[in-house]
Amino acid sequence: MASNSDSPVGAPSSRNVLLPRLIGSVLILAGWEAASGRLLDEFWVSRPSLIAERLWALALSGDLWWHASATGWQALLGLLSGLVVGVAIGVAFHALPRIADALDPLVMALYSVPRIAFAPLFIIWFGIGLLSKVMMAFSMAVFVFLLNTHQGLKEVDRDLLDLARSMRASRWYRFTRIQVPAVLPWIFGGARIAIGLALIGSVLGELLGSNRGLGWYVERAGGTLDTTGVFAGLIALMALAVVANESVRLIENALGARRAEPNRT
Repeated sequence: MASNSDSPVGAPSSRNVLLPRLIGSVLILAGWEAASGRLLDEFWVSRPSLIAERLWALALSGDLWWHASATGWQALLGLLSGLVVGVAIGVAFHALPRIADALDPLVMALYSVPRIAFAPLFIIWFGIGLLSKVMMAFSMAVFVFLLNTHQGLKEVDRDLLDLARSMRASRWYRFTRIQVPAVLPWIFGGARIAIGLALIGSVLGELLGSNRGLGWYVERAGGTLDTTGVFAGLIALMALAVVANESVRLIENALGARRAEPNRT
């Protein structure tokens, strides 16, 4: 039975990584606090202590959850819908290479257009409610999953597939037992990128029309020259992104452990 403490040689433990991160964060915040009002005008950069007070006040009033839940929910729906549609189209493109080659210029053209350019159409098509913000997040995430899935399937070991064919393995068996495990790291890698893009899409939607959300809060704070409020909203957005990334990492680790379980003796 293999020990659960086994880890790759040279891989840093979580404890060894956490301490330098903590020390670095404390030093940055201490330097910021010391420089604000002395080397830097507090009006432009605020102070970590003031930002912490604002976040605490928002948390006590419930406004922090009110705004963060709106932004997070919109980004999550856009991310999940982008995952489903992007992976499905990526698989279809791999199965139908001629169609993929024909549509590749269109896909890359749509991928290259800044999403903010689609904002007027999204408002006309979906209004200014939840759906327009979800679709904005979806439009940011779907291409990442599509391209990663398509490329990941291209990178599957051809010799392994040929071996499975020579043993008369069915197409479904080859797909579920060889291609899917091989493409999962590509999908999870895409998810880490798409999380930030989905949050950007959610915030963009809020900037175009909303009465709640972290993007709306940052815009309102900026409009009143409330630098502390701007930084508080940005830090809340960063915390949301960190939580989402850690969730993806935990899911990836759990799936990796489950795949490795049958190989243990």
